[in-house]
Amino acid sequence: MQKIRNIAIIAHVDHGKTTLVDKMLLAGKLFREGHDDLDQFLDSNDLERERGITILAKNVSIEYKGYKINIIDTPGHADFGGEVERVLNMADGCLLLVDAFEGPMPQTRFVLQKAIQLGLKPIVVINKVDKPNCRPSEVQEMVFDLMFSLDATEEQLDFPTIYGSAKQGWMSLDWKKPETHIYSLLDAIIEYIPAPEILEGTPQMLITSLDFSKYVGRIAVGRVHRGELKEGQDVMLCKRDGSMVKSRIKEINVFKGLGRKKSHLLNPEIYVPLSELMGLRSENPFVI
Repeated sequence: MQKIRNIAIIAHVDHGKTTLVDKMLLAGKLFREGHDDLDQFLDSNDLERERGITILAKNVSIEYKGYKINIIDTPGHADFGGEVERVLNMADGCLLLVDAFEGPMPQTRFVLQKAIQLGLKPIVVINKVDKPNCRPSEVQEMVFDLMFSLDATEEQLDFPTIYGSAKQGWMSLDWKKPETHIYSLLDAIIEYIPAPEILEGTPQMLITSLDFSKYVGRIAVGRVHRGELKEGQDVMLCKRDGSMVKSRIKEINVFKGLGRKKSHLLNPEIYVPLSELMGLRSENPFVI
């Protein structure tokens, strides 16, 4: 079993979330150092680049110290809250990214509340400590008070805090002692975010979003919560209205780096294309 960590990143608009993901991709050596093309890689949608916000959730993975870290870059704008709630189900922990001057914002509260209700283990990242008039210590207390008001458990309140500047490419346990890398953050993810739980039994997968490929047709993206899925396996599609449709898995892929890798077996990974015969519709989330 490969060592895996599934994390979602929660942040208010313009608190540096997409920039931090870019630096994590660099730390995972998915690009050569000094690569000029890495700029808001996950905000590849034209509207996202125009408005400077993340609209669609996207998945990438990096390799670090023998661990595979699946990163789920979630929307930070209130208008796309439904997208956030769906993808949080694919994570075992979350990075709560806040500005060292502004602190947690209303949109942060909404998404964080959903993450706490799901029992996700948080790591707090206080970003932009290089800005004038920043107040990291006060912001850290504000985050604690916010989590307490949201009825976080004692374990969730005992969260680690990482400080740094995503723009300058460093993270540290002490904001007064800047580093030259973000390895402190990656080490914290490995140490504090739990590995996905493997349950034996009838295969069950929660689908959180849909995609389309002109080569394989409709694609279901989600997370296996129980059992294993195999290529060519017969499955039952359970729709929201209670109806069930028999189908067969056409092809299986897992996220690897910035793309996808074909696989013949799936357990706690994330990406499964299914037969176009299923007739999937986005308004009918389903479990297999």
